[in-house]
Amino acid sequence: MDRFAWTNGLLEMNETLVIQQRGVKLYDGDDKAKLDVGVVLLTTHRLIWRDHKNHECCIALSLSQIIYFEEQAAGIGKSAKIVIHLYPVTANKEPGPYQQSKFPYIKLSFKEHGQIEFFRRLTEEMTQKRWETTVPQTISTATGSQTGKTRAVGIVGIERKIEQKRKETEQNISEAFEDLSQLMVKAKEMVELSRSIANKIKDKHGDITEDETIRFKSYLLSMGIANPVTRETHGSGTNYHMQLAKQLGDMLLAPLEERGGMMALTEVYCLVNRARGMELLSPEDLVNACKMFESMQLPLRLRVFDSGVMVVQLQSHSEEEMIASALDNVTDKGSLTSEEFAKLLGLSVLLSKERLLLAEKMGHLCRDDSVEGLRFYPNLF
Repeated sequence: MDRFAWTNGLLEMNETLVIQQRGVKLYDGDDKAKLDVGVVLLTTHRLIWRDHKNHECCIALSLSQIIYFEEQAAGIGKSAKIVIHLYPVTANKEPGPYQQSKFPYIKLSFKEHGQIEFFRRLTEEMTQKRWETTVPQTISTATGSQTGKTRAVGIVGIERKIEQKRKETEQNISEAFEDLSQLMVKAKEMVELSRSIANKIKDKHGDITEDETIRFKSYLLSMGIANPVTRETHGSGTNYHMQLAKQLGDMLLAPLEERGGMMALTEVYCLVNRARGMELLSPEDLVNACKMFESMQLPLRLRVFDSGVMVVQLQSHSEEEMIASALDNVTDKGSLTSEEFAKLLGLSVLLSKERLLLAEKMGHLCRDDSVEGLRFYPNLF
């Protein structure tokens, strides 16, 4: 403890706070120090301890005084500790709470936990040794003919640190927006490229072989929808929604077949916009386009369950098969929740629940709604 010196607790220029932890008790070797529980602060240069109640009681230890440190696990009625071994006290050391100590080490006892993260950050600082590369700056002040050096502490030091942080933040934001602008430019180039390839395939005129056609189409599929329907290309109103419905009909066939013939509208929305790239589709336009599936005699249709859940399903999707599948699985397992049914079929929990509710509505299943959740059983009544 005789290595500690009194301090005002303010950071010097080029000194940065790394981490702080409340509820820390100091030990002079194996003996408890004559100090109350306080807050310990780790900076790039020092280890600072401040009394929790009396902030004027503040002491500091230079990190250069540390030889090595180790963890001491908590026990019954004992808090976890960090044991810090120190070099001998220097002759020119500033005054502190202890003039002499018989122990060459101190302990930090963590009453409110936090020792794991503190130990990790202390290890980083002792490895980097930033106190050697960032010497605290001083400023010159002239008073008459005398010139002295003082540390930039107090309001001036705080204001300079705030200004420095503000400039760093502005620079980071500026760089981030530059990267975003470049990304948008690249995305537009990709969309233009897909359109030109699509037009070349459409026109063809004998300057492209069948193998090249297949290859180009595979490129388009990897990039998303080529020539997405937009208001700029197809106007607005009914014509726009009709063309959009046609494009959705072509795009959603394969995903619907892979997912058992039905997809929630929210899932469709994410899938479509991911494929459209920069030309994002609004939820309202998606719903209006899906409503035209039946009138345009497309192989898809929009369905709204009694609960209000909206799905897109294949026209060939059999409701009887869906109910029979739910009944067979519940009968085979004895009972199922919507989560368990979703795992069996590889569907979302939302759609699985709707299938079970539909089977219940048709009288094939019955439910048990308890504190453990909603569970479905075969209807034996």
